[in-house]
Amino acid sequence: MAEPPATKVYHDGCPGCAMEQRKEEHKGIPYKEFLFVAITTLASSLPISSLFPFLYFMIRELHIARTEEDIGFYAGFLGASYMIGRGFASILWGMVADRIGRKPVIIFSIFAVIVLNTLFGLSVKYWMAVTTRFLLGALNGLLAPIKAYSIEVCRAEHQALGLSIVSTAWGIGLVVGPAIGGYLAQPVKQYPHLFHEKSIFGRFPYLLPCLCISLFALLVLISCIWLPETLHKHKGLETGVEAAEASTTQGSAESHKKSLFRNWPLMSSIITYCVFSLHDTAYSEIFSLWTVSDRKYGGLSFSSKDVGQVLAVAGASLLVYQLFIYRWVDKILGPINSTRIASVLSIPIIAAYPFMTHLSGIRLGVALYSAAMIKSVLAITIITGTSLLQNKAVPQGQRGAANGIATTAMSLFKAVAPAGAGVLFSWAQKRQHAAFFPGDQMVFLLLNLTEVIGLMLTFKPFLAVPQQYK
Repeated sequence: MAEPPATKVYHDGCPGCAMEQRKEEHKGIPYKEFLFVAITTLASSLPISSLFPFLYFMIRELHIARTEEDIGFYAGFLGASYMIGRGFASILWGMVADRIGRKPVIIFSIFAVIVLNTLFGLSVKYWMAVTTRFLLGALNGLLAPIKAYSIEVCRAEHQALGLSIVSTAWGIGLVVGPAIGGYLAQPVKQYPHLFHEKSIFGRFPYLLPCLCISLFALLVLISCIWLPETLHKHKGLETGVEAAEASTTQGSAESHKKSLFRNWPLMSSIITYCVFSLHDTAYSEIFSLWTVSDRKYGGLSFSSKDVGQVLAVAGASLLVYQLFIYRWVDKILGPINSTRIASVLSIPIIAAYPFMTHLSGIRLGVALYSAAMIKSVLAITIITGTSLLQNKAVPQGQRGAANGIATTAMSLFKAVAPAGAGVLFSWAQKRQHAAFFPGDQMVFLLLNLTEVIGLMLTFKPFLAVPQQYK
């Protein structure tokens, strides 16, 4: 005889129970909570890649590189410093979010963005730039709790949308950030009629984009006052709403006691997620360096403003995709098949980039903008799919720690990516006349090989699928 379903018991004063009651009463999409998720994620992600359009010029002006070909080497290590810092601290932030709540970690992370991103814009030495980026990564622990939060503020049928909002807002930040950096860096040079060379922006040519992002983060920090908590804060996981959630996620309350590192559906999806994250970060670094490098080195000779414009358009396409298309992609294909298809479609796009140097004018614009938009959409589809698999593999009580492990592992991969991409890019520029994949063709070939590895990891026997997707 089948056992009756567990009765949901709500505890007075528990924010998690209050959220569960709210979800029972309001079965539609929680637009207000999703808006909070979007703007906090955006504020956290904007500083990560806002430096890419001006990174080449910043390294040159810091006089750390001996030759122009060595700029990519130092740019790679500066880009990696954020991810190294985040890799050290993400598990800790996930555990803190599981113990004291999602909201305190989110608020502290936004505060760290305000302070450290501004200090980065004031950097006049290479070591100062690296240090502030490292601390920004270490003290910004938002990504792990915000992923958990995004599926805890909504009913099960809206969880894919919740995670897609995180992925999309993060992705938009990673492309709008460079747009801000491209348009606002070196304002004295770009807008001499508005900014005087003896002003603070003349002395610190990269402060303006950092300051604008910090001001936006300040507004987000104020809005966090109205952010509801979602973590259950009471004892007795075997009864009440927490037991009900555990049973739908892992099948029993024993999942709370199971080591996350022995949870293969979680760990296999994290490894797959990390490989794709490495690819995306290397792609962002290489795309920015490639477009601004001189045509004699196989680049496009773009200005930082030109790069920012391309990435801004790509960011706009992400917003349209998330609002009107992704929910149907997930509903029809599911997270696994959508990840596989997006990975396959990314390969020919990446392979086409080095051949765009033979184009100019409108043809170059159409090809580059189209490729950048499609690649951004495909990348978000992959990251959202793998994130959904991770969060469905664990109950709420382990979700912050699980996302912390994923963020730490991903950060280590992303730390390797810009450093490796910078070194690889510098090496490729010195072999323009090689017989085997000369110049940047080799860079994009290696990017595609990484994409193929990620694609292979989405198949059995490697990837273990959470129970609800079988």
